[in-house]
Amino acid sequence: MTQTDSKTQIPQQQPQFPYRLEKLGQSLYLAVSSEHRFGSDAFLLANFAGQSLRHKDAAVDLGTGCGIIAFLLYKNQRPSVMWGVDIQPQAIDQFRFSLDYSIRQGEDIQDILKPLCCDLKQIRDSLPAGTFDLVTCNPPYKTGGTGILSADAAHRIARHEVLCSIDDVCAAAAWLLKSGGRLCLCQRPERLADTICAMRAHRIEPKRLQFVAKNDQSNPWLFLIEGKRDAKPYMDVLPTLIFDQQTAARLTHYGTSE
Repeated sequence: MTQTDSKTQIPQQQPQFPYRLEKLGQSLYLAVSSEHRFGSDAFLLANFAGQSLRHKDAAVDLGTGCGIIAFLLYKNQRPSVMWGVDIQPQAIDQFRFSLDYSIRQGEDIQDILKPLCCDLKQIRDSLPAGTFDLVTCNPPYKTGGTGILSADAAHRIARHEVLCSIDDVCAAAAWLLKSGGRLCLCQRPERLADTICAMRAHRIEPKRLQFVAKNDQSNPWLFLIEGKRDAKPYMDVLPTLIFDQQTAARLTHYGTSE
């Protein structure tokens, strides 16, 4: 089958969801839509979280959206299992579409990448307590009642704390993580105090913090933070990551679009 034939047949399998396929690897593909897509913060978080993720580890990505963080962690670190959890059915349908399509291309991921449609506030009903080594989340950046709400429901849920708060994320992570397990988040700098307070309220001690800036003259636009379940207080503040064109190319070069 030619590449052109493949492109014309993909929408016929799911005509109600005209996904665009992003090629993450030789046979690894990710379905992207206008409702559920990804940005540079996902690559930054996947790189940050993956620095100490081992092959035998079990991981969960909360609010997974199209699944970009879960798929990147699978591609680069190969954990034993990688759950992608989202409350929105279309996001999980995209995840499943990506999974099924990649399997048909020869990617052996059926027993590793696992989609789950679930409200993270009800995670106790779906996943076992204290069994995971890593939880990641790219959470909503805006607190409830702030900012201009998007008319699009998917964008509103992703950007604003309308269905979950940073405290809800930390509570879910605390349930999922083993003692010593890690929670990795990205968030806007103005939410740093909220994030640290929420982590500590659920016995997740902040251990690593890194700010991200466009250049060495500008204020950070993002931070990456890692906390450990039941750890003692002590935090390393890493050098600011300058997200220039060279760094962006290094972190986001993953393949070609289909």
